[in-house]
Amino acid sequence: MKLGIIGLPQTGKTTLFNALTGKDTPTTASAGRFDVNTAVVDVPDPRVDVLSKMYNPKKTIYAKVTYADIAGLEGSGQGNISGQLLNQIAQMDGLIHVVRCFEDGNVAHVTGSVDPLRDIEAMNGELLLNDLIQVERQLEKLGEERKRGGTDKAVNARKIALFEKLHDTLSEEKPLRELALTELELADLSGFGLLTRKPMLVLLNLGEGQAEPTFDTDFGVPIVSLMGKLEMEISQLPEEDAALFMEEYGITEPGLNKMIRLSYDLLELQSFFTVGEDEVRAWTVKRGATAPEAAGVIHTDLQKGFIRAETVSYEDLTELGSMAEARNKGKLRLEGKQYVVQDGEIMHVRFNL
Repeated sequence: MKLGIIGLPQTGKTTLFNALTGKDTPTTASAGRFDVNTAVVDVPDPRVDVLSKMYNPKKTIYAKVTYADIAGLEGSGQGNISGQLLNQIAQMDGLIHVVRCFEDGNVAHVTGSVDPLRDIEAMNGELLLNDLIQVERQLEKLGEERKRGGTDKAVNARKIALFEKLHDTLSEEKPLRELALTELELADLSGFGLLTRKPMLVLLNLGEGQAEPTFDTDFGVPIVSLMGKLEMEISQLPEEDAALFMEEYGITEPGLNKMIRLSYDLLELQSFFTVGEDEVRAWTVKRGATAPEAAGVIHTDLQKGFIRAETVSYEDLTELGSMAEARNKGKLRLEGKQYVVQDGEIMHVRFNL
C-alpha cells in the first residue's frame, strides 16, 4: 500500500509526513528542487502482538504502508502538472490531500489567505482538468488510429467508447472514481495514471486547539482532521512522554494509527495472518479477495498450486489458545478456491506444484 501526500505549498504536508512516520524531515522546501520523501512504516495491529505472544516466534512482521511526501502542487487551474510530479502521483495507490486550516504569520499561504473550501475545490479542479487533457489526447490518438486502419476495429471502437464515457464524466466536473467500470474497461485503463480514479482522503491540518471547519459541499471523499504540528511533536517523543502528552491534550490515539485505519478503509484493504514458531506475520489483501488470491500475496507458487486453505478466525484461535484446540472444537475449517478471506483470519495454505 503506497499513499501519496499531496497539497498546495505551505499546507503542512511534510509535517504530516513526519507525524505519520516518526521522521524528522525538514519542513521547509529546498528552493528549486523537486523532493519526494518516502518512508515505510509498520501497521500497528494489536492482533499481531497477541499472536506473537502466543507463538513466541523468531520473527514478528507487521503489515507495511508506504507514505510519500510529494512536492506541492500549484492549484493553478491550468491542468499543467509537470511530468515529474505527475509520474510520482500516478504511482500511488491512493492520495491524502492535506488542506491548510491553521493560521501562521510566519508561513504565508500561497494564495495570501487561509480558505480550506477554496483550496479543496482548487486541488480537485487541478486533478480533474489534468485527467480531461489526458483523455482528450487519447481520444485524438484513437481517432487517428481509426483513420489509418492499423488496429483492430472492434478494439479501437471499444476504447473510443470508453474514453468518450470518461470525457463525459470529467466534463460534468465529476471525478472518475465515481464512474462504474467493467473489468474489461479497467483492463483497458491499466496503463493510464488517471488521477481522479485514485481513492482520496482529505485531511484538514488544524492548528493547536482549532475547531474543525464544516462544509455544506459534499466532496464525495472522506474528510478527517489532525493537529499536524502537535502530532509531529508527539511522534518524536519517547513512548512514555508521548502517552502523557496525549493525555494532556485529550488525544486518544496517535495520528499514525488513525490515518492507517482510514487508509485501509480508503483502499478497501484488510489483514490476514500466518503463524508459527518461525514467524508470525500480517498480510494485506483487498476486501473480497479469494483464498487463492490471498495465497498469492504470500507467494505466487502458493496461488498456482493452491489446493485448500486451513482457516480459523482470530477470535476463535485466541479464545481456544491453540490451533490443535481450534481443530478439536471444529473451528479450524478447510476452504476451497471460491472462499472469500475475512479480516483477521489465520490461514495456512495447502498447495502442490
